[in-house]
Amino acid sequence: MITPLDDTIRGVMYLTWPMVVICVLTVSSIHMTDLIKNKKPFVLYKEIFLLFFLIYILCLFQVVTFEDANFYLAGNNLIPLREITRYRLGSRLFFKNVIGNIVLFIPYGLFASSLTKLDKPFHALALVLFASITVETTQLAIGRVFDIDDILLNVIGGMLGYGIYRCIDKVGDSVPKIFKSKWFLNLASVGLLGVFVLYIWMVILK
Repeated sequence: MITPLDDTIRGVMYLTWPMVVICVLTVSSIHMTDLIKNKKPFVLYKEIFLLFFLIYILCLFQVVTFEDANFYLAGNNLIPLREITRYRLGSRLFFKNVIGNIVLFIPYGLFASSLTKLDKPFHALALVLFASITVETTQLAIGRVFDIDDILLNVIGGMLGYGIYRCIDKVGDSVPKIFKSKWFLNLASVGLLGVFVLYIWMVILK
């Protein structure tokens, strides 16, 4: 049932991995030089979190700029819900264009909220809305279409990401101290990074 979405993720990662490798290595070299030269503290789990944010932004760039012939079948849409209601619930296009646009911005809401320590929904909404409008306007400028429904779906996804952040933040106060210790967070983040690298490797070899 989630195969269309999984196929899309795999396709994006396959197309994006060369850019990810180049950008991650070059940016990381500059960042590490800054940390060492200016004697700034190095916190492994925070660095890995920032690394995932960078990878996410690069993948987002790939998704919103990749030329897909399916996007040119319809013109710009300024009427809310018009495009969403075109897709049959549970169909491949529904998962790709509706669920996909929601899932696409969940990490953005989570990353933006965590990095800026947002505690008010309005601030998260403003950041997500700004990012989504920027994406849609840029797509219009490069010859793709502007779709108000994409913005609505992106906002839903971004606010879900904010909600996840708030839940984690609240639960964090009641979890055992061992799960909040630096060594545990470092170990968990390294494990997560390892799983991600393995996934990318499998995508490349597929």
